[in-house]
Amino acid sequence: MRLTKHGTGVVLGGLLLAAFSALSQGPSSKEAESAVAQGTGARAAPTDYQAHAQAGTVTIAADYIGHFVPTPEKNLTTDDYVTVEAGIFGPAEARLTLSPGDFSLRINGKKTPLPAQSSTLVAHTVKDPDWVPPGSEDDKKEKNQAGIHSGTKQDEAPLSKPHPPPEMVHAMALQVQRAAMPEGDRALPQAGLLYFEYHGKDKSVHSAELIYNGPAGQATLELQP
Repeated sequence: MRLTKHGTGVVLGGLLLAAFSALSQGPSSKEAESAVAQGTGARAAPTDYQAHAQAGTVTIAADYIGHFVPTPEKNLTTDDYVTVEAGIFGPAEARLTLSPGDFSLRINGKKTPLPAQSSTLVAHTVKDPDWVPPGSEDDKKEKNQAGIHSGTKQDEAPLSKPHPPPEMVHAMALQVQRAAMPEGDRALPQAGLLYFEYHGKDKSVHSAELIYNGPAGQATLELQP
């Protein structure tokens, strides 16, 4: 088949459109699999957590962490959510169906507890506290210490607020999702992070109670903010 100049343009345009469509479909299957909640790994015993309580034959244990998101790769922060690390323990060979929806958090004795939120929502809000934005005072200090000096005033006054590079944002999102409490039918013990929307400062949290209401029964844990 012969292609005219016009026909070649149509073919190239079709190829570009197909490539764009493939990229816009989201992460690859490998990335999607790696983002599945894997948890944080249960500690040796429930007593290794701040608080623990019985729910039927299962023991719920937890630590209140606040506006931090500790992941195996990096300790991140978020202003919009607080984190609780929970561990679930049971008798030998016990299994339990897990869901973040089984947990809620009561802060400062509020009548209505906060429901656990999806890790996908939290992933959009996290920050790396060690990241130094280009053009910031810390960045300039590091460059000066390395013998690199800015040559223009424009370098000293960025026009817009700098954002982390896309690859860094993507990596942090995967870390948040992987560290979340695993879901579905699981062999115990299991442990992972639970996220609750709370915009107040850490110092404004005077009391916190983790509430479990799930297949194993009910339990309330008094945490230490």
